Amino acid sequence: MGGPMKTVCGIDLGTQSCKALLYDYVGKAVVARSQASLDMIARNDGTREQEASWYESALASCFAALPADARAGIQAIAVSGQQHGFVALDAEGRSLRPVKLWCDTSTAAECDELTRAAGGPAALLEKTGMLMLPGYTAPKILWLKKHEPEDYARLRHVLLPHDYINYLLSGDYVAEYGDASGSALFDIRKRSWSAEICGLIDPGLYACLPRLIAPGEPAGRVSAAAAARYGIPQGALVGSGGGDNMMGAIGTGTVEDGFLTMSLGTSGTLYGYSGSPVVDPSGNLAAFCSSTGGWLPLLCTMNCTVASEQFRGLLGLSLDEYNAAAAAAPIGSEGVVVLPFFNGERIPNLPNGRASLNGLSAANFKAGNIARASMEAAIFGMRIGLEAFRKLGFKARELRIIGGGAKSPLWRSIAANVLGLPVRAPAGDEAAAMGAAIQALWCLNKAAGRPSAIQELCAEHVALEGRAQAEPDAASVKAYEAAYADYGRYLAALGPLYS
Repeated sequence: MGGPMKTVCGIDLGTQSCKALLYDYVGKAVVARSQASLDMIARNDGTREQEASWYESALASCFAALPADARAGIQAIAVSGQQHGFVALDAEGRSLRPVKLWCDTSTAAECDELTRAAGGPAALLEKTGMLMLPGYTAPKILWLKKHEPEDYARLRHVLLPHDYINYLLSGDYVAEYGDASGSALFDIRKRSWSAEICGLIDPGLYACLPRLIAPGEPAGRVSAAAAARYGIPQGALVGSGGGDNMMGAIGTGTVEDGFLTMSLGTSGTLYGYSGSPVVDPSGNLAAFCSSTGGWLPLLCTMNCTVASEQFRGLLGLSLDEYNAAAAAAPIGSEGVVVLPFFNGERIPNLPNGRASLNGLSAANFKAGNIARASMEAAIFGMRIGLEAFRKLGFKARELRIIGGGAKSPLWRSIAANVLGLPVRAPAGDEAAAMGAAIQALWCLNKAAGRPSAIQELCAEHVALEGRAQAEPDAASVKAYEAAYADYGRYLAALGPLYS
């Protein structure tokens, strides 16, 4: 008997769910997958939080839902996690309070305080390559110090969500460059923690940060306790993992120059691989590191499919009905323009932003126009990022699209024509989990003494879905230039109300 099939496992800890995927890297097939839902704590002051205990329960549920014989063959695991979240642990590794999430905008005052202390936005870009924005981790730590000093006094370990899952699996406190670069505590050029920025928050903070590892290094091995808790092989390698965008880049093959990945989910992201640091003076692109050894300049909007889901619920339409109504409306939605800032916004930097429906008249007030305008607004936000890429000399030649919106032919068509790029989608639905699985294989090969280039692994294991394609059409591209200009005018007029 040959024993159990050998697999690698990709874990994707998102905002709404935790997912697990087992990949047979010899047969090049996903052999099992599972999912567990996550709740969220939301308050009107911009608070968005989750309990760390929910992550452990979701991880246990995901592993339990995988066939036992398939779990037995796991050789390596890597974790993709929602970025920027602040997991605060005491000396024993116990959670001190709920995890403040990437979409938490309650820390705008702390961002202003840290920006002033650092010498202003330009000084921050010079020191670390990153601005201080509400979504990032650093202002969340200052918020804890100011608002919950008793918990802060017990703080001994600062982890990001994917680091926390690695800790649950291995018992080790580590972080890797890609996800760490989204904390605003990190110097992206030197790929190291910034003692100076830590000192602006607290002289003792630097000692609370985890040990840094390179992306191809293991975070540890599955501990005896984790093996018993989750029913997985003790000693299996735990890869470095990374943020969900970094793992999505691997899962879409965005590991070399010229490719961009766009994720259409609750948040929207647009990112591309670069072999050198890319610092955007305008601050529209975050100068992240990649989880493959390079850099991953990235635009993130906090309201991508949010507006379409809000309006769909208000109109009482199914997803298919909503898409059909939007598809029947013309490009530009007859002048209806949605500003989609239901959760505040990061780019443009409007943490107190509000959504609005604009350009209405008796003639164009139709469900289809509202539906299409909500979808167009999401891609207009991505256009801001593409323009920043182009200003910095990035020559995009193809767009890889993932997330819930990627399944819609209309979303793909809008993306191709607003951005003027051919659009391709991966064959699978779980790009972040698949990217984590490929990174686990990368780390496994290196640990076994047979190192391989991540570009070669992506070429071998990332499949693109032939039918999920869209090409830009010259007439549609021209029409969207006018629609995007209308969006820009409303944004310029209303944005100052929320800054």
